[in-house]
Amino acid sequence: MAAFEELYRKLVKESLETNGSPQLSTEYDPHHLDCLLYPEKYGSVIHIGNCECPIDGPAKCSESCIFDAITKDEDGVIRIDKEKCVGCYACIDNCDSKKLTASRDILPALDAMRKAKGPVYALIAPAFLGQFSNDVTPGKLRTAFKKLGFDGMIEVALFADILTLKEALEFDKNILTEADYQLTSCCCPIWIGMIRKIYHELMPHVPGAVSPMVAAGRTIKTLHPDALTMFIGPCIAKKAEAKEKDIADAVDFVLTFQEVQDIFEFANIDPAKMEESEKDHSSRAGRIYARTGGVSEAVSSTVKRLNPDRKITVRTRQADGVPACREMIAQIQKGEIQANFYEGMGCVGGCVGGPKVMIDRNLGRENVIQYGEDASYPTPIDNPYVIELLHRLGLDTVESLLEKSDIFTRYF
Repeated sequence: MAAFEELYRKLVKESLETNGSPQLSTEYDPHHLDCLLYPEKYGSVIHIGNCECPIDGPAKCSESCIFDAITKDEDGVIRIDKEKCVGCYACIDNCDSKKLTASRDILPALDAMRKAKGPVYALIAPAFLGQFSNDVTPGKLRTAFKKLGFDGMIEVALFADILTLKEALEFDKNILTEADYQLTSCCCPIWIGMIRKIYHELMPHVPGAVSPMVAAGRTIKTLHPDALTMFIGPCIAKKAEAKEKDIADAVDFVLTFQEVQDIFEFANIDPAKMEESEKDHSSRAGRIYARTGGVSEAVSSTVKRLNPDRKITVRTRQADGVPACREMIAQIQKGEIQANFYEGMGCVGGCVGGPKVMIDRNLGRENVIQYGEDASYPTPIDNPYVIELLHRLGLDTVESLLEKSDIFTRYF
């Protein structure tokens, strides 16, 4: 692991210093080089060395993977199936040999920025507040990205607003009896991956919505077809999501908060010292997506706003972390719990507990809550920027999100 990390930092630093391709040497491990230069060839998790597990014994990494993405061949070599891996991080946490790590996408992302023919946008996840120090406001972070060469920073929370509105409309249309229920959240690729790949019989209860990340990328590319989009967040599962064939048209690169912090460090950019550049367009509903219960609360408040006289109200149940999500699904299947809106998040605490956060998840949760309270609008319906954006996309009414919103719909 030390050799890989050293090479990673060396190449990123050289790339930023020379504003071009780093100098390569035959002394480097060719597999490490390949992983860093061509991460698209691999999954969200990469194997960077020989394991110390017994050849004829079980491997903790494969035992921890509920998606069966990791196998061991007859020589004891670990193989990762990138088509099955969703990037849940469980294998990395359980690798005693420390030979598994998250994919690093900085080098090709920087190269793509230099060669971009159109605008380059940073799509920042709702969990961003406080990740780069408490002194980094959204406006300062936006300026820091522009100094790096981005044309703008887009808050994905605005698109969480739109997906909240879509899921609220779906709920109002489809939940008509006490026996009906809806599974969310579209924002978590681990949760959606669990349902699609393990509990696929529950898919009819999942509304056809893309994630806010995909909605943001598709919107930008609709309005600016030559744009380059980079999502930035706490999650390596987003790296896998961005490559899924039916939605791979949205986001060009996914970087973690840690990767972006490394770029700031090597580029000698301190976001806390940047000038303010305020352009916050999201409502409270979209901003609280990053914590457990945030999606449920957002959809519930929006349903009330849409249909205040509705007799069947939103009754929620949440689970965070893969074990808790599996337990909740088991209880749903057995009919042991009564709710009509189930929210699952793959990480404990929600996105603020993701594997690549820079701060403690409890502090991250507090930041998300406060950022939600600071919003000018309580729900997407109250947010004029949501309505304006829908109009720019050719959606004349809110209800159009159910009728002709292919850009925000996923056909599972």
